[in-house]
Amino acid sequence: METMIGTECMSIGDPRAGQAGSELVRLRGLIKELESVAVAFSGGVDSSVVLKVAYDCLGERAVGVTAISESLPAGELEQAQALAREIGVRHVMVQSRELSNPDYLANTMARCFHCKDEVYSQIHEWAGRNGYAKVLDGFNADDLADHRPGHDAGLKLGVRSPLLEAGLNKQAVRALARSLGLPVADKPALACLSSRIPYGTPVTIEALRQVDRAETQLRSLGLTQVRVRHFGPVARIEVLPAEIPLLLSLREPVLARLRDLGFRTITIDLEGYRSGSLNGIPTTGPHSDGR
Repeated sequence: METMIGTECMSIGDPRAGQAGSELVRLRGLIKELESVAVAFSGGVDSSVVLKVAYDCLGERAVGVTAISESLPAGELEQAQALAREIGVRHVMVQSRELSNPDYLANTMARCFHCKDEVYSQIHEWAGRNGYAKVLDGFNADDLADHRPGHDAGLKLGVRSPLLEAGLNKQAVRALARSLGLPVADKPALACLSSRIPYGTPVTIEALRQVDRAETQLRSLGLTQVRVRHFGPVARIEVLPAEIPLLLSLREPVLARLRDLGFRTITIDLEGYRSGSLNGIPTTGPHSDGR
């Protein structure tokens, strides 16, 4: 494996860059000590920052690996591929088969653990076969305050979280993304599609596709941060509070498009989008993570 280290890593920060510059120095210091890395790359802002810095510091000793499955929202793979090309880093895909696991389909509190256990296992196996010493993810300091059982799966497999190790929260990661010129600096969070299904309700491919198409339709109407929570024939829409008036103004096309997808009742959550909103809904089964 050739070693081509980007000049960006050799420069340890411009003092005029302020806090973002010092945080970048810390992150680079952590990553450039590693022999070679496979970054679990979703195309979101967190993993994009890790992949960009890894490539700048390690060159061809860094690779982005995206796990693909039915729980990946439409268009995300293409966006990740485009960003990897822009960075200039090698990008590969592995197949994730969490929907073959009955424990995942049961949609319990451990669903995210079972998902990430599969994803990280596939990436770890690929990395081992291809000579990459470590797997990195995009877990950041703010994620410690959320219900993230998937992080436990990563720890079990020895996955490193350089953003967390450098003490970077989401705000700092977005600032770094801007300073690095990454186009995803302001990209909305986009969790796996299974997080739209209430806890205790089994995950099905049909429900995932229905949610994915519904959210795609709403984004095509100009809404940005969108969740369609799936309650069987009922869709509960969450958008940013500032976009609720826009959603109301789109009443007719929203009703038509979501009914075409099989939803009979369409509701709006007046609290607006918030991470983990399903955590407060009681069910007869165990709770889980509903980003």
